[in-house]
Amino acid sequence: MDKNCAMACGKRCILRTVISVVLAGCAAFGAKAQVYGKIEDAGPQAGASGGKFYCNMAALSSSKRVAHMKLTAQIIASRTAIVEMPKGYEFQFDPSVVSIGELATWVVAEAKCCPFFDFHIDLEKKGALACLRLTGEEGVKPFIRDEFVIPER
Repeated sequence: MDKNCAMACGKRCILRTVISVVLAGCAAFGAKAQVYGKIEDAGPQAGASGGKFYCNMAALSSSKRVAHMKLTAQIIASRTAIVEMPKGYEFQFDPSVVSIGELATWVVAEAKCCPFFDFHIDLEKKGALACLRLTGEEGVKPFIRDEFVIPER
């Protein structure tokens, strides 16, 4: 990690780097699940359970996981706006940068890993605005904020 990243992001940047390395390792072995902030063995209950949110790291093959992580990075980097909603967040995009097809591809893979999300894709303003809304049960917003790098207000 470079000095600028550490100064600009502080602990959050370091934590993201550590989490990324751990998740990449888990994906390679395909036998773990991310439990909001911890890594635990994946069981049959790898979805939302008891108010906890699980990402089933075994849901995608390692090659599909790599492609999904790359598309996730593109989606995060390409957002033109983030709108907080009562039960989640809406990410807005220029459809010439991130297409509805790319959003749909991302949703199909993400739904396998994180089935506790509710997904909504919209094309608005006569095709000039693509929107991806992530919502879910109570308590999902902090998870979305952390996973999708949303600054706290």
